[in-house]
Amino acid sequence: MSNAVIQVENLSVWYPLRSGVFSHVDRYVKAVRSLSLSLRKGEILAVIGESGCGKSTLAQALVGLTPWHDGSYSLFGEKVDVKSGASWKSAREKIQMIFQDPFSSLNPRQSVSEILCYPLLTRGFSRFAALEKAHDILEKVGLSSEVLEKFPHEFSGGQRQRIGIARALMLSPKILVCDEVTSALDVSVQAQVLKLLDELRKSLDLSLIFISHDMQVVKAFADRVLVMYLGETMEEGSVESVLRSPQHPYTRALIRSIPTLDRSCPPEILGGNIEPLPDDFLGCCFVSRCPESIDACRKKNIEMHTDGFSGVRCLLCAK
Repeated sequence: MSNAVIQVENLSVWYPLRSGVFSHVDRYVKAVRSLSLSLRKGEILAVIGESGCGKSTLAQALVGLTPWHDGSYSLFGEKVDVKSGASWKSAREKIQMIFQDPFSSLNPRQSVSEILCYPLLTRGFSRFAALEKAHDILEKVGLSSEVLEKFPHEFSGGQRQRIGIARALMLSPKILVCDEVTSALDVSVQAQVLKLLDELRKSLDLSLIFISHDMQVVKAFADRVLVMYLGETMEEGSVESVLRSPQHPYTRALIRSIPTLDRSCPPEILGGNIEPLPDDFLGCCFVSRCPESIDACRKKNIEMHTDGFSGVRCLLCAK
């Protein structure tokens, strides 16, 4: 895709499981499996799915916080060597991450000044230049420069998340990966943080990958959505098409599980649990929980059927 700021092809992330006296690797948990995605300039791409489906692992892989087992990665058309530390250092000047928990993602022993200035100081900026940038970024996220000498415990959750956003902006990236950034906040504060992110996206010409499990937030905030299950893409497309006219049985199940105030339409909870797949597994990874599955769903790998803008991984949808 010529206008893509991110292009990921066949990303796989495996976590080793060790046992025994010598901690030999017995097997791997395949948290992300051959996943591909693209992000357009100025776009908000939401990634949704149940807890344990691989959303946070995907987010960490995109900024190099977890090692890639396989796959290719390009930022603004330039290939990133995912096995090279130097390549990741350069990539992080273009893409940064905002973490889920504003309480644990900030070092409690560092002042706001130290938290914000550190990324620039390690790249050779002077203390004066780093502080000047910190003043500017704090103003952009709605905080005064008086907070610089304070410590994280002196702030509310919403203020801490603003500091986390400020830290992510210190290197002037053009892409932000937002990992459940509002899930630990009160509802009123969630709205403020989402409004801030949208304002920053427009004023700083940012593109966002927005990891979430909140369908209502995704409907209101995102442009496009990717639905994950067991590390694979189940469905992707515009928010309008995927959430209003879902094609995949898993997407439909997610939407039916959304709580509402209408007592006549209680949420339908999807049965079963997310469980790792065996290495020799063939078929749809959702087949054990799918109410619409047929025998063919268990017998061969299911390819993504796409028209270039939207896609779905389902035999029933391919008919």
